[in-house]
Amino acid sequence: MIKDKKPITLAEARELLKQSDSEKAKALSDFMKKFVKITAADSEKYRKGLDELNIAKLREEDIVKLIDILPEDAEDIRKIFSGTEVNLDQNEISKVLEILKHKK
Repeated sequence: MIKDKKPITLAEARELLKQSDSEKAKALSDFMKKFVKITAADSEKYRKGLDELNIAKLREEDIVKLIDILPEDAEDIRKIFSGTEVNLDQNEISKVLEILKHKK
């Protein structure tokens, strides 16, 4: 059943799957463990930080994409948004990267 329609990160999706009693959901959650390197709490922290930047060019879907990929440099961000309408300037890119610093 659909309760809400909003973009969520892979970490948030994995957390929702872990709460399910379904065997399929648990199997998918285990599979996602290979790709999702942050927790849902970290994901929420990144989302809040990016929201607070108030970059009008970034929609909620773009923020989710940035959190899922966790770009490491300006070139990564440019590649993520290549072919889209999102065109961040160097200052905005620097602010985004500062928020998305993460442990490896």
